Amino acid sequence: MTVTSPPPGTRHRTPVVLLHALSLHASMWDAQVRALRTRGHPVLAVDQRGFGRAPLGDRPPSLDVIADDLARTLDEHGMDRVVLAGSSMGGYAAMAFLRRFPGRVAGLALLSARATADAPEAAAQRHRFAELVQDPAHRPALVERATPLLLADTTRADRPELLARVLADAHAADPAALAWAQRAIAGRPDSTGVLRAARMPALVIAGARDALVAPPEARHVADALPQGRLVTLAGAGHLQPLEAPDEVTHALGGLLDEVDATAGVGSGVPAC
Repeated sequence: MTVTSPPPGTRHRTPVVLLHALSLHASMWDAQVRALRTRGHPVLAVDQRGFGRAPLGDRPPSLDVIADDLARTLDEHGMDRVVLAGSSMGGYAAMAFLRRFPGRVAGLALLSARATADAPEAAAQRHRFAELVQDPAHRPALVERATPLLLADTTRADRPELLARVLADAHAADPAALAWAQRAIAGRPDSTGVLRAARMPALVIAGARDALVAPPEARHVADALPQGRLVTLAGAGHLQPLEAPDEVTHALGGLLDEVDATAGVGSGVPAC
């Protein structure tokens, strides 16, 4: 987990919590952590259960467990209401947190996450992945086949160092944590109603070249949010914070300005 405070001399703005994608960890948000801290925001980039430095524990797979973990972490850091930004698995965790603790969410950013539950076929594929990823005979090939889909085809061709980094993180991830997370995601409920009740500034960021979450699915998420706004990044795939860090930071900055304006919080620094 990465926790940063604003530089000395800047007025604190709304705290920001960043939730990472499956097989990665909090460092996927490093560019946004630095930029948002400079703007004056306390920033918490969280390693979710089983990833990075966070222990997996023995709780049954459920996104509600991750939401409860996050609530305890916020309490430990004295954070009451925060802006949540979640990428892929992090987006599903953010929706679970919103369902359980709606009064603690001042603003919401969802990246590469569906509002709907998995169809039976998709859930079955996740459970099959969970079985195979724990089998040493299948895991390396499975990771090599599935992980590149997190990046746009153009990113894979033009930025081989980023592909190498994402693959390294996926190979280093605990197989039990990967299986636990896939089962938790497979069991998530439809969150469309939760999003329709979310009366706060909200942002959906989509990658135009995302091979895993299609543009109509991103549009459905944005349309469900009463104050939702959709930003589509032309050259990005599923992992926009890594593929298009400046664009993601700019979009998050706009959301945070809106949240702070609603709350009557001054920045002390110029907006991006």
